[in-house]
Amino acid sequence: MSDRACVAVIIAAYNSAATIAAAVASALAEPETAEVIVVDDASRDDTAGAALAADDGSGRLRVIRQPANAGPSAARNAAIAASGAPYLAVLDADDFFLAGRLARLLRGGDDWDFIADNIAFVTDASGVARDQSPVDAIPEYRRQLSLEEFVLRNISRPGHPRGEYGFMKPLMRRAALDRLGLRYDEALRLGEDFVFYASALGRGARFALSSRVGYIAVERPNSLSGRHSVQDLRALRDAAATMAAGFGADRCPPGARAALRQHGRQLEAKIRLREFLETKDRIGRPRALAALIPRPARLGDVALGLLRDRRARHREPAKHPRLLFDQASFE
Repeated sequence: MSDRACVAVIIAAYNSAATIAAAVASALAEPETAEVIVVDDASRDDTAGAALAADDGSGRLRVIRQPANAGPSAARNAAIAASGAPYLAVLDADDFFLAGRLARLLRGGDDWDFIADNIAFVTDASGVARDQSPVDAIPEYRRQLSLEEFVLRNISRPGHPRGEYGFMKPLMRRAALDRLGLRYDEALRLGEDFVFYASALGRGARFALSSRVGYIAVERPNSLSGRHSVQDLRALRDAAATMAAGFGADRCPPGARAALRQHGRQLEAKIRLREFLETKDRIGRPRALAALIPRPARLGDVALGLLRDRRARHREPAKHPRLLFDQASFE
């Protein structure tokens, strides 16, 4: 283990046998990694075995098996509890670090509790070398992130590929999590990162952004509106509303409060669309639509949501790699 090892890399994994080895190997390759904690969330495949197969013999890898699937929040909290290093880095089981990532994030002052670098999204990681970024060299700029900006960047924009700041995978100071009373909300299986980061900002965390790319995220095909259950969306809406209600005016100025209301309205529209889709599957489209006629606001949300999904299905695929932060974000 390196003398400068100070970071615990936490990986929540579920049915990730095909990808977990690359994630673990990238974390162990960083000299700053003191420990890698993989929490296998009751996978049905051999995720735990694949993680252990990536062990480098340094004694830094630990694999914890959950007795029942409890979701990513519970898995991350278990990893945080099992780790002891002063810094924490979140890594998804599909993804990996570029070489030197942790050293770059740790370098450059103490004016942060969280620091997140840029993410390159790819559809095929086989051609991406860990020691070479898949995008042109980008100068490093750093700046602070506000609660208002964070929330606004988690509101979907029609016609644009997904780029929510909730995708960020920051390096975090354990002392800040403890000081602010932060852990992941285990009631959430959707949007847990949004609530976690927004809670940090709303409680006064200093959250820095770096323009450099240090993290590779592999995008998988998804099914648009069908990918989230009504229950998951409602839980996120309620958790976000409870969170916002607890913010004082000093931490949540009017612009941030307005952004949170806008985010809540978008969640409500998504819930209405998902309710319609589930009703349609149960009683058929004509009757489901007829039930909306007396409720024009719901009908409008559903019609707009269906139109957006249709356009998304026929949209040209986004060019890859693509970045989470564009250059304008740092100007």
